[in-house]
Amino acid sequence: MRVFMFGWEFPPFISGGLGTACLGLTKGLAQHNVDVTFVLPRMESNEEGRHLTLLGANQIHAKVGIQDIRELRERVKMLEVLSPLRPYITDTEYQSIVQKELLSSEAVLSMDEQDFSGGYGSNLMAEIVRYSLICAHLAHKEDFDVIHAHDWMTAPAGMEAKRVSGKPLVMHAHALEFDRSGEHVNQQIYDIERAGFEAADRIIAVSHFTKDTIVKRYAIDPAKITVVHNAVSKERRLGQLRVEKPFREKLVLFLGRITFQKGPDYFVEAAAKVIKKQPNVRFAMAGSGDMFNRMVERMAELRIADKFHFLGFVRGTDVERIYAMSDLYVMPSVSEPFGITPLEAMVYNVPAIVSKQSGVAEMLDGAVKIDFWDVDRLADEILDLLDNKERADQIVQQGLETLKRTKWEIAAEHVLNVYRELAGGWR
Repeated sequence: MRVFMFGWEFPPFISGGLGTACLGLTKGLAQHNVDVTFVLPRMESNEEGRHLTLLGANQIHAKVGIQDIRELRERVKMLEVLSPLRPYITDTEYQSIVQKELLSSEAVLSMDEQDFSGGYGSNLMAEIVRYSLICAHLAHKEDFDVIHAHDWMTAPAGMEAKRVSGKPLVMHAHALEFDRSGEHVNQQIYDIERAGFEAADRIIAVSHFTKDTIVKRYAIDPAKITVVHNAVSKERRLGQLRVEKPFREKLVLFLGRITFQKGPDYFVEAAAKVIKKQPNVRFAMAGSGDMFNRMVERMAELRIADKFHFLGFVRGTDVERIYAMSDLYVMPSVSEPFGITPLEAMVYNVPAIVSKQSGVAEMLDGAVKIDFWDVDRLADEILDLLDNKERADQIVQQGLETLKRTKWEIAAEHVLNVYRELAGGWR
């Protein structure tokens, strides 16, 4: 089985949740002897790609002219309006950026093929357009059985590759515009997502939570959607010993983007309630995002600065170190398609509290589940788990059982079954 796969991230380049999932899934597929060619917008020389073929659109010398761009925009109407879209900004920020940075479409799109930044910068839509055309060029030349595109940034590329090759398209929904923006969706991103779902032969959703949103918000037939939960890497490079904390108090951790979607404000409010009742607790918020300054200001207003730590963006062994130092992990997301961090915390024997509005809650029998808005209950659960060692240990043991069933090889097998159905029962 040969798969032509499109993704905007792959470790170590922009290795966020999307990139990490792509790495895990492709490794799992490799164990099932699936030959994956993965196309990034930009590639350096050190990506973790020994188990697959990695290509960078910035390295492909395809002749793409303005006429090609115009024809693509005619086929994919939502690409007509170019603007500096970014996946994780607020509606207010977006409008401000549009006013300041809106560029001439042909001037932006006629950039040289070496101009891919591969990130989420001000020319993101222009890069998506050019990436789509280069992927179509590659699809015309390559021999493969199935196209697999991850999230909205690569949906136009998947659609173009299907058009030129006639091969079936799988769209993989890791996150939706409704997760990022709530009811205030960016219409252009929504339109791209919906076009990709409609063009796809099959859709893979990372949770039933995400599947339900696709059905209700995008009017897609549920029979077209297969749920495949993500997995988590279980390596503990710091060994079995817990990292020594520089303080005696217990530590409660939030790790993720400090944005509307992740519910950081509920974490801060709950922290203040906990500290008022139990001062021998510290809270840490690791990450960055558009709500960072607001959270710092609110922490100061609540007068908990001596017990609340902002760690900024962390990566690599620093992530492992903060997990290993923690006594409790909290994910109060407003809308979370999956949410891998509670599973990562469990690798370090850290019990978790997760919002009911998350995909990962579907597979966590042991974790405490709350509504994201219920700050009082969140505070009560934090206090109880920090004080009740027996209950915390029970949640950890149940989490370890979940981890035994959570493997990328298993997720990859489910994905492979989708490929087989589309490729005529290939074995």
